[in-house]
Amino acid sequence: MPCKQERPMNRFPEEPPSFPLFVSAARPDAFAAACMSGSDIVVIDLEDSVAPDSKVAVRRIPQGALPKDPMVRLFLRVNGVGTVWHRDDLAFARKIGTDGIILPKCESAEQIAAVRAALNHGQKVIAQIETLPGLSRVDEIAAKADRLALGSIDLCEEMGCAHTRIALLPLRSRIVQAARLAGRPAPLDGVTISVTDGAAITDDARHARELGFGGKCLIHQRQLAPAQKGFCATPQDLDWARHALAADECPTSDAEGEMLRSPVAMRARRLLLRGQAAVGQAADALPRIGGRRAPVPAARTRQES
Repeated sequence: MPCKQERPMNRFPEEPPSFPLFVSAARPDAFAAACMSGSDIVVIDLEDSVAPDSKVAVRRIPQGALPKDPMVRLFLRVNGVGTVWHRDDLAFARKIGTDGIILPKCESAEQIAAVRAALNHGQKVIAQIETLPGLSRVDEIAAKADRLALGSIDLCEEMGCAHTRIALLPLRSRIVQAARLAGRPAPLDGVTISVTDGAAITDDARHARELGFGGKCLIHQRQLAPAQKGFCATPQDLDWARHALAADECPTSDAEGEMLRSPVAMRARRLLLRGQAAVGQAADALPRIGGRRAPVPAARTRQES
């Protein structure tokens, strides 16, 4: 039987997991190390991690603080719309030519449009959903932003709910749904507060992956390896994915062949793409892929993340 030629259209971008690493703009001594951490995005944070009386001064990044040719994408997290620093933060992002900005407490598509008008052409906008108005308009925000990110701690505080998985489940699912409906990359999950409990970080990342997130925000480079581990497909997943793609290319006439078509094949490609993010795994092992928050008391348990 001839192999099937046509392939189903997948309007969702297939990308490796992303792990934006936030570093305070008040710590220029840490910029170079962040850029060499192995994360794909370094976010210089002008917002929560900088005291109000230092927000102007931190825009003067010392010469040599950043590598001349960083091998990562550089973003700024600017101060939110309505703050006295917002407009100058956008001008700063435009001047130094970062790859994009993260807009905290984003609450409307109009805010995204205004931000884009203030930036250079091609600079990306990641909208952070961490308020009730933002959550209520997440569909329109997703349609205008390049990507969504969850600010879970602020959002739970505004809702008056516990910062637990069960409380966050409908919120996380809502954000993933909005990103998918808009045809955007899978959103980025919020941070894990602990920087030393690798098992908790991996477990949080795995939970985010299961819900459909495409990466996780980090507040320390120690979190990178355990977060990557949580997003990597297991060897069993990869074996299944290769089998599914082989069956999709040359389906049999039996029930298994029918089951392994279209949607299952797309899932298989996503699993193989996650395998590409595995630490130390060679890219050629993946065939057929076409294509800082206020401190929280240490007593929080893993299930609260």
